[in-house]
Amino acid sequence: MGDLLLDIAQNPQARALIKSLGLPIPLPERLGRDAGPWTAMPLRDHKVLVGATGAPTLLGLIAETLAGAGADPFIDGDPALTAAFLAPGETFGRPPRPASALADRSRIDALVFDASGVDSPAALRGLYGFFHAHAGRLARSGRVVVLGRVGGDVSPERAAATAALDGFVRSLAKEIGRTGATANLLLVATGADARVEPVLRFLLSRRSAFITAQPVVVDTRAHGDAPPLFVRSLEHKTALVTGAARGIGAATARLLAQEGAHVLCLDRPADDAATSQLARDIGGTPVLVDMGAPEAATLIAEAARARGGVDIVVHNAGITRDKTLARMSPELWDQVLDVNLGAVLRTTEELARGPLKDSGRIVCLSSIAGIAGNVGQTNYAASKAGIVGFVRAMSERLAGRGITVNAIAPGFIETRMTAAIPVAIREVARRMSALGQGGLPEDVAQAIVFLSTPGAQGITGRTLRVCGGSLVGA
Repeated sequence: MGDLLLDIAQNPQARALIKSLGLPIPLPERLGRDAGPWTAMPLRDHKVLVGATGAPTLLGLIAETLAGAGADPFIDGDPALTAAFLAPGETFGRPPRPASALADRSRIDALVFDASGVDSPAALRGLYGFFHAHAGRLARSGRVVVLGRVGGDVSPERAAATAALDGFVRSLAKEIGRTGATANLLLVATGADARVEPVLRFLLSRRSAFITAQPVVVDTRAHGDAPPLFVRSLEHKTALVTGAARGIGAATARLLAQEGAHVLCLDRPADDAATSQLARDIGGTPVLVDMGAPEAATLIAEAARARGGVDIVVHNAGITRDKTLARMSPELWDQVLDVNLGAVLRTTEELARGPLKDSGRIVCLSSIAGIAGNVGQTNYAASKAGIVGFVRAMSERLAGRGITVNAIAPGFIETRMTAAIPVAIREVARRMSALGQGGLPEDVAQAIVFLSTPGAQGITGRTLRVCGGSLVGA
């Protein structure tokens, strides 16, 4: 689908007019997406500037992650910070260098700041100093990750300072978004350090192109720790994707298969042709079930058992039946709530009783409409808000089996559904985010795939927004 403003903006006169109106100008490919298979060194030769304040506790973890991912670390501030980077740098041939070694006009691919030592509002001055000096040097499609600590018995001063990090990162994301850069907050619970590396890799990579202004919490609630795999991490696993025939579902199925999973591609019998073609393309298995049918959960569980069980369940299928509440019939209300929420609950319960393996993954599609609400979508918003509550509760029930349960809340994504929106409304919706443009189905799929990997063991019960830093419901 074309982006009208992007097309118009290629004309110099039109660009001047757009700027005079105060509208952001989307640049072609400015998000720098990476569509290929996952690699062992996604940050190869990236210049990453690292800073810290107070008494940081995560520098060693940051050093190991950057070196293993192929980045070139530059250290800002106290030379003592460099010590944590010496051993990893020697192992991977990525020795740390001082920030002064960067050429005056060279761009930085990523800024990483260890704020785990922030214990009072006064300590936030170090955060300001680092980004005040360096945010302007961030490259297009650059990355910012701020790391902090959560959990434990903390003082009111530390709690206030940690909460301040969230507001800072959300605001910074909106300041740098016009260049396609993103900023996210990574909060690490006590005892969860070993689970951070895969998450930090993902947030710094180009697979997180449409994720910005988000807090991501890593904790130890889901039992078990499989060694993270960074290449073909889903080899020998079976994934079930509902609503797989097209859009986000099809993109997800393709990316899961690309990382080694056998995908059960599920969609309605009416979409037999598209579903079967997708399954053939990726070496998967078509499963034709109407999610609204009373027997759907039983049929899906039978298909899962026929494959020897499933490791990953992606609840993507959903419908919209938009009407203002006064004009909405009981049938439209019931239909949306049943397919978008009721079917998810019934199917998950049936799978959790047997076909879903221990250390499995459940990823459900919510929506920013469920977080912020939307005119004419009381039924849809209610169903998607229900998903947020469901994953929060279900994650606690399944944590003992090592199963994680999360939701993805997409913002404006360029799909067949958004193509039907009137052009003026569509253009406004595209611009209502830090990144100033709509996302692609692949952006959502990348996040789903990440949450499906062994490396996402530390994330459960959460809702991750893939919305480009939407200004709605932030």
